[in-house]
Amino acid sequence: MRCSRCRRLAVINLRAHRLALCERHFVQRFLEVVERAIRRYSLMHRSSKVLVAVSGGKDSLALWDALTELGYSADGLYIDLGIEKQDYSRISREKAEAFAEQRGLRLRVFSLKEEYGSAMPELRRGSRELCSVCGIVKRHVMNRVALEGGYEVLATGHNLDDEASVLLANLLRWNTALAARQAPRVEAWHEKLRPKVKPLCLLSERETATYAFVRGIDYVSELECPFSAGATSIAVKEALNRIEEHSPGTKLYFYTQFLKHREIFAGEEEEKAPVRECSSCGFPAGGELCSFCRLLLKSRLGGEKGDNRADSRVG
Repeated sequence: MRCSRCRRLAVINLRAHRLALCERHFVQRFLEVVERAIRRYSLMHRSSKVLVAVSGGKDSLALWDALTELGYSADGLYIDLGIEKQDYSRISREKAEAFAEQRGLRLRVFSLKEEYGSAMPELRRGSRELCSVCGIVKRHVMNRVALEGGYEVLATGHNLDDEASVLLANLLRWNTALAARQAPRVEAWHEKLRPKVKPLCLLSERETATYAFVRGIDYVSELECPFSAGATSIAVKEALNRIEEHSPGTKLYFYTQFLKHREIFAGEEEEKAPVRECSSCGFPAGGELCSFCRLLLKSRLGGEKGDNRADSRVG
């Protein structure tokens, strides 16, 4: 297979675009698509101070690499969740630290255990799924670090596969409130929060994996979060992959057409509770305590039963 642009040996065949690319032209196109997403969806300015949430995986490290290649000022944030099973957090943290050191980039490491005395598994109380708890924790930490560090934008490595699968899952459940909130840039609704952007939203997981390989990025490749097994999102992704295999370009068309017609979901957002400040951390909350501080309190009390419902808007 030869590159469609220069006839050199291709490293990837993009069936959705009828395009085979060599290493050099693939990297060039990858960066062009990232820049296109940034401009098309007004994700950030060239002068924006960006905080990239990195996990040690291919997507987040590829994003950090791409943003720095494009000239954006971007630091990394690794949240050490303290997941000891399979040495998950230790291995992931080492990958992120090695990436930053090799490229002379700044990585902020935030350890839940060191900061709050509780690791992720200890925060799982009541009936909440661990993935839900993880989302609350990560949003809180990202906003806290961004606020304290003076960052203007929070960037995550969500790719096209992630976005298309979330959209499909929401539509299958006809959850129009969540669909209405989905976008490449999620605006901050409070002065202590920061906009969240997804510059990889037009690139598939396969493309980010190829970019990471070509760029020599050493990422966590064979280790998945030990608590993600059986997650609904995995089944939805597999279903989309089967459709994509039969009809290349389906994911991109499905997602971009949704963004083009998002107005049909206007007014479907959940009714917002009055905004207060959390009496513990000072971040916005729907009650006396924010979602994160309620989780933290329950872990310190040994998991006593009580109201564990979170304000889904916080963070």
